[in-house]
Amino acid sequence: MRFYTLFFLTILSCLCFTLGQGSYDDCCLKYLKSMSRNIQRHAVKYKYQRTDGSCNIPAVIFIMRRGRKYCTDPNENWVKELMKKIDQKFPKNNNAGKGVRKPRKQTNRG
Repeated sequence: MRFYTLFFLTILSCLCFTLGQGSYDDCCLKYLKSMSRNIQRHAVKYKYQRTDGSCNIPAVIFIMRRGRKYCTDPNENWVKELMKKIDQKFPKNNNAGKGVRKPRKQTNRG
């Protein structure tokens, strides 16, 4: 009887630890202080991290060409400037015109 109780408690504690660790998967825990201009050139997009659930700090996550991610403080001036540069360089609707025909203008043939 003691063996089964001990076995059940061991399995239960392992399950709790496993579920607890999975919640901090993709959260930024600290900010990058600065980023050199050379590294900034490789940034292709960014996304926001909101403070909800397991993520404790707001952050802007810059994604580089090869997939590397950097967490930055959204209140820093250099972060705001880099976001503007990315928006200008890579517009969000850059695929809007591909594969979609624009409607022709109606002409009166009478």
